[in-house]
Amino acid sequence: MARLITLLMQAAVVAVGALTGVSVAAGHGPLTIDAQGSFFVGGHDVKSDVLSTIPNFAPEGTISVDQVYVHYQIPSGSRKAIPLVLVHGCCLTAKSWETTPDGRMGWDEFFLREGHPVYLIDQAWRGRSGGSPVPINEVKIGNARPDTLPAYISAGRESAWEIFRFGPKYPTAFPNMAFPLQAQSEFWKQMVPDWSYSMGTPNPTVPALSELARKIGRAVIISHSQSGIYPFQTAEMDPTGIAGIVSIEPGSCPRPDVDMRPLKGIPTLILFGDFVQLSTAWTRRLDDCKAFVKAASAAGVPVELVQLPDVGIHGNSHMMMLDSNSLVVAGWLNRWIANKVGS
Repeated sequence: MARLITLLMQAAVVAVGALTGVSVAAGHGPLTIDAQGSFFVGGHDVKSDVLSTIPNFAPEGTISVDQVYVHYQIPSGSRKAIPLVLVHGCCLTAKSWETTPDGRMGWDEFFLREGHPVYLIDQAWRGRSGGSPVPINEVKIGNARPDTLPAYISAGRESAWEIFRFGPKYPTAFPNMAFPLQAQSEFWKQMVPDWSYSMGTPNPTVPALSELARKIGRAVIISHSQSGIYPFQTAEMDPTGIAGIVSIEPGSCPRPDVDMRPLKGIPTLILFGDFVQLSTAWTRRLDDCKAFVKAASAAGVPVELVQLPDVGIHGNSHMMMLDSNSLVVAGWLNRWIANKVGS
């Protein structure tokens, strides 16, 4: 029995390697890096006299807001693959790209093993990117009306189940859906409160991404869901440093009448998973993205829209970077980057 299990595991590794074109990542070989660290981009100072309503802490002072936390790793070796910036979606943090809920390799490690410097960010006011207590404290001490409180949401698992296309209604799953539901309790712990819907347009993460792209020099921005529109807004602000855009199941695509000039010369991929036709909301978003792609292509932008089932990859939820076939998707994406963006 032990021998059979070993052979099956070896076969699985070979199968993943064949599909992804990557043997090192599939085999979990030794991983060495030249550098790792963290820093912040963006942000500005705010002075306030309502930083605290607790007697132990002074209410007056200066804080930084709208900054974005960046964690990076640069792999060892002679390969000079293009850097990747990974941007998470709604109600989540950079954890989206790390170890999967069931303990498998995340995309951060996969792409690092492929030779890419990898930069993970926490969106502004999320995770390790601090926010401000001022708008809440203004209401608490009576300086502002309660209806001025900013929108502050959490996504319950019941509604997230449908948004993430795990199934038609919680807790029923779509047949052959690839998300590891046996580890869903671990996934739900990743969900965090989200201030984004009170932060205006563009989200402060966008200018921070622009600063990061200029700092790196040449990078592919990979966004997901809520942040799907961010790389396009970043390019509109300043395309410097953006070598490519990968927008994974964007919550919205640019309008077809947007100024396409900043996107010319930037290879762009909009990627959707499976079961889209079973969700009215995602069908509408897909149609909107198709309209953008048609207009952008006519304007000379090197853009394409791909649905994974059309390239032989099936079962993917909205959280494709965590699905059981996540490395297959990552391998396909890695080849797209190599072919369309280069090194």
